[in-house]
Amino acid sequence: MENTTLSTSTKFRFEEVTVKQLQTGYANGEFTAEEVVQSFLERIEEFEANYNAFTFRNPHIIEEAKAFDRLREEGAELGPLAGIPIVIKEAVDIAGYPSTFGWAPLAKAVGGMELMPTKDAPVVTQLKQAGALILGKTNIPAFSCAYNANNSWAGPTFNAVNREISPGGSSSGTAMAVSGNFAVLGVAEETAGSIQVPAAAQALVGIKPSFGLIPSKGVTPLAGSTRDVLGPHARTVEDAAIMLSVMAGYSKEDVKTAVAKGNVPDAGYTAFLDAGALKGKRLGLYGPGWRTAELSPETEELYARAIDELKKLGAEVVEDPFAGTGFAEYMKAKNGFIGMESFFYDLENYLKNISAELSIRSVFEKAGEVPWAEGGPLSLVSDLINAETAAKDPNYLPDLTEFSEVKNELLRITNHVLEIHDLDGFVYPQMPEAIPAREVDNVKSTTISEINISGLPLITVPAGYYECGSPFALAFFGKMWSEAELIGMSYAYEQATNHRVAPTLES
Repeated sequence: MENTTLSTSTKFRFEEVTVKQLQTGYANGEFTAEEVVQSFLERIEEFEANYNAFTFRNPHIIEEAKAFDRLREEGAELGPLAGIPIVIKEAVDIAGYPSTFGWAPLAKAVGGMELMPTKDAPVVTQLKQAGALILGKTNIPAFSCAYNANNSWAGPTFNAVNREISPGGSSSGTAMAVSGNFAVLGVAEETAGSIQVPAAAQALVGIKPSFGLIPSKGVTPLAGSTRDVLGPHARTVEDAAIMLSVMAGYSKEDVKTAVAKGNVPDAGYTAFLDAGALKGKRLGLYGPGWRTAELSPETEELYARAIDELKKLGAEVVEDPFAGTGFAEYMKAKNGFIGMESFFYDLENYLKNISAELSIRSVFEKAGEVPWAEGGPLSLVSDLINAETAAKDPNYLPDLTEFSEVKNELLRITNHVLEIHDLDGFVYPQMPEAIPAREVDNVKSTTISEINISGLPLITVPAGYYECGSPFALAFFGKMWSEAELIGMSYAYEQATNHRVAPTLES
């Protein structure tokens, strides 16, 4: 490990604990879920004020842990996440918890109005049925539209690895909670990098799935019809695979997931955990054919080391396989936020899902302001989400012809590159430079918005640290529905390198 400023704390009994370790401990009677949860709560109590991961905490979590302990003692059949403490991003509806969008006018706690979901998002239902113990909801920037959480009504979230650098956004709170050992697993959500960026920024594994693999109904949208996806944050590839197996698949509540039928492995994603999975694999490398933006000198060094590690594990690499395809030029000419044209349609449907009485007009009249006004939290995407588009009838899906054309062209070129170079996927440095200070509004990436528009799956894996202490990460991605193969390759790399080091939190 290159950075001596990071060290592993021995104070917390369950630091870096995995799903399997907890399950084994429960089975052997080493501890109860009540003891586990109480330990996590004590850690949260010690450090939360200094990191601000949560918007809401579950006041019933101890009772729920005790209920799990009773079921286990009775010999009940338990789910794959039974007794595992998790967190869920603020953007995802949980019955009985306010939905605030991270925005003060919609947060009763700071004088705003209140939106109160009465039913869980389908993915929350799946996690509860799997036995997960939900510790609470995690902080986000207002309308999930920033690469930090600095404008959240709940205050900024800090990076578990280093409080001075950006935590990544918009799944800032989930990443902090998982990386900082406040929870074992977390639900993140992405429209434009918000699974992969905070995972990379906080030395985590993050899985950005194929669009439509996981139900996203009941999630506050930015581009619900086109780009929004949910995925796991975890400290290991195996834990992320376990969680993905629970989250993935068709849900009758979300028509978008119809495409997932036949694309989820019957044995689950953990069946593809293979330390030898990189042997013989052909992987494309980052280059100007994909993007003309250069990597920083230190990123080049870290990437070169990672490539050597991959080669030692049996992988073959292909330099800049997108060269000559026109991919970079095509993407540069397009709006990187394309797909958000559906925002108002998706938002109206989201509000109706909470209550038939709600609408965009009624909610924002009561809130007293709109987030798409000049200087508001949606200013970053004001070319697509603005007063003009707000004036249109939100009950009708806008014309998405251009989005579909761009998506299809990105997929066409990518599939062509995979075929002509006989590739199994690609492996890039997730960021072109070290993570900036938390005050900086933008965190650069090599894979936004190409991955989000195309809907392709991507896995972020810790791959070292910059001299300044900022984490470095690899991004493995490939064709649609290739999560299983990407998990295998990511696992092989992780097991051989073990680059993640547990952060030491400041109290």
